[in-house]
Amino acid sequence: MLIVGWEAVSRSGLIDFALFPPPSFVVSAFFEMVGDGFLWDIAVSLGRVIAGLMIGVVAGSVLGLLTGRHSVIDESLSPTMNVMRAFPPVALIPLIITWFGIGEGAKVLSIALAVLFPVWVNVHIGAKGVPAQYLQVAKTLTSSDSRILGRVVIPASAPFIIAGARIGIAVSFIMVYVAEIAGASQGIGYQISVSHLDYAMDKMIAALFTLGFLAAMTDIIFINLTRRVFPWLA
Repeated sequence: MLIVGWEAVSRSGLIDFALFPPPSFVVSAFFEMVGDGFLWDIAVSLGRVIAGLMIGVVAGSVLGLLTGRHSVIDESLSPTMNVMRAFPPVALIPLIITWFGIGEGAKVLSIALAVLFPVWVNVHIGAKGVPAQYLQVAKTLTSSDSRILGRVVIPASAPFIIAGARIGIAVSFIMVYVAEIAGASQGIGYQISVSHLDYAMDKMIAALFTLGFLAAMTDIIFINLTRRVFPWLA
C-alpha cells in the first residue's frame, strides 16, 4: 500500500517529480547503479560495518562484564565511560580523521567507538543485575570464577548482550554512512553523497533503501544466530 501510494503521489504532479521520484524509477536507478559497480560499494560498506561491529561488541561486552561484576573497576572506569558515551559519535569523525587519516582503519574505528558505548551500558546493567541467589548457588558448586562467569553471569546477561548488539547494528550502519561521506571513494555512503551532488534523487533514494535493507537483514541474521547460541531466549 505504501509503495502504491508513493507511486501514485509521485506521478500525480502534486509534488515535483525530480524531488520525489516514484518507486519504479528508484528500482530502475538501483539496477543502473548495479551495472556501474554498486555491488562492490555494498561489499565495501558491509566489510566496514562487520569489522567495526565485531570490535565494538566484543570490547563493549568485555568492559560491561568487568564493570558490572567488579566494584573497583566499576568505580574507577564507569564515570569516565559515562562522560565519553555522551560525546556524539558523529562529532568524533573530524578528530579521528585528523589522528588516523581517511583510511580503512579510521572508518572501522569510528564505527567501533560508536557501537562500544551502547553495548557497554546494556552489558553492564545485565551483569550487575545477575540475581544473587544464582551466584550463591554457583559458588557452592565451584570455586572457579571463570566457570561462574561462563555458566552463570554470561547466560544471565545474554538478553542485555543481545539488546546492546542489536542497538550496535543500527548504530554501525548510521556510522558507516557518516564515515564514508567524510572521506571515501567507495561505499554506499559515498554513493549517496555523489548522488546528492548530482541531484540524482532516484539513485540517492535507492542507495538509502539499500542501506536500510542491509541493516534490517543483518539484524534478522543476528537474531537467528542468537537463537541457536542462546536457545532458552527464543
